[in-house]
Amino acid sequence: MIDVPVLRSAHSFPTPVGGGAGIALLFLLVASHYYRVGVIPFAEFMAIVATAFIAALGLIDDIKPLDIRWRVPPQFLAAIWVIGWLGNVPAISFGSWQLETVWILNLLAVLGLVWLLNLFNFMDGIDGIAGSELVCVNLMVLFLVISSEDEVVTLLSATLASVGIGFLLWNWSPAKIFMGDVGSAFIGFSLGVLALLTMHHQSMTIWSWLLLLGVFVADSGVTLIRRFMRRDKWYEGHACHAYQNAARHYRSHSKVTITVILINSLWLAPLAWLAVRLPELGVVLCVLGIVPLVVLAIRLDAGIPE
Repeated sequence: MIDVPVLRSAHSFPTPVGGGAGIALLFLLVASHYYRVGVIPFAEFMAIVATAFIAALGLIDDIKPLDIRWRVPPQFLAAIWVIGWLGNVPAISFGSWQLETVWILNLLAVLGLVWLLNLFNFMDGIDGIAGSELVCVNLMVLFLVISSEDEVVTLLSATLASVGIGFLLWNWSPAKIFMGDVGSAFIGFSLGVLALLTMHHQSMTIWSWLLLLGVFVADSGVTLIRRFMRRDKWYEGHACHAYQNAARHYRSHSKVTITVILINSLWLAPLAWLAVRLPELGVVLCVLGIVPLVVLAIRLDAGIPE
């Protein structure tokens, strides 16, 4: 499968696409092994199985682009499948107040899973950025949960970090292969499943996850809102995310990707650690961490076409 450059592409030469299939396959093989030896419970393994469906849907989309009407409904079905197997989402703390209404929590989880897989798809637009985000997020998750009793997430996050590093060797600028929708959708959805697992296992909170994904959340959020307000077809492909504008301005994919890695490591990771240690301050830390990134995205004209 070859990605032939079009007007909005960030690459200049035809490049193989679909490398994310390797990420998905290795992750699912490892998960299957740990289910077989009794480490991963049946219900949690069945929730993980939904990531295979998302990967397959992404692969089909890479081979022959699917209309949004054929992509989104199956994504919602996969998200509902995950919630069905994991059970009701645990309460979310907003400091002195907790959201405990089950149907609202479950609805937010379904929307969150679909949003996250599409977020990663939108943010996979320059060499190395989605792969490095995969590695950074999972290395930090591994650091946060390895000392807890959350053995399942420890093993799964270590696996995702490892396969992410292997893929990044081929995807760093100038990329020799792209992950494609099979990779970006799978990664986004898998991170959502991991987030739900940590909430059920009480090893992390939703606020620490939002912080770890802060760069992607801020950029995609500002871009989506601006495109919606401009009455653009926000669901169609474009090249006006903050990171894409920055890559064009500095004429370098690697500079932008390295900057994202530094923001993740030096700004977001410490705040995510604090959010785990001080869960009552999670929402405050989340706002503190993401608001400056929203301002940065606005300054980089996220959502505004050239």
